[in-house]
Amino acid sequence: MYDFKPAAPLASDELYRELLGAAEALTAGEPDAVANMANVAALLWEFLPDLNWAGFYRVAPAKTGGADELVLGPFVGRPACIRIPFGIGVCGAAAQSRATQLVADVHAFPGHIACDAASASELVVPVLRNGVVIAVIDLDSPTPARFTAADAAGIEALAALLADRI
Repeated sequence: MYDFKPAAPLASDELYRELLGAAEALTAGEPDAVANMANVAALLWEFLPDLNWAGFYRVAPAKTGGADELVLGPFVGRPACIRIPFGIGVCGAAAQSRATQLVADVHAFPGHIACDAASASELVVPVLRNGVVIAVIDLDSPTPARFTAADAAGIEALAALLADRI
């Protein structure tokens, strides 16, 4: 049985290895995407220090027709923006480019959407299924430059694991 929280501070590679193991244990065989996103959002919150938001935005058809947009999914943290167009803000940039966005200072990011004024840095990783963005994993921190390349690689591995589970 997993405790679903590291027992002690871990080196980055070990932390992400344990996070992936916990995500595997919780999502294996579970077909409900919302349940899997909710559990993984909780895992991110438990495993990663110094966050003020952790969760998902999922791709959905635009409310008024037109282009797809991101719609708020399961998360842990303060209330958040519900809809984000592709190409707008850090999440929208990740969805449009299909590339990880590692932002040391969100206030310097063109078009940043300030859902929580306390956020200072952000990591957003697209979840791709067959090359198509289906969601993004969004992590915010009140600490500038909180996220590293190791964090990006760890969350990219998590996104790959979840691609067929959400």
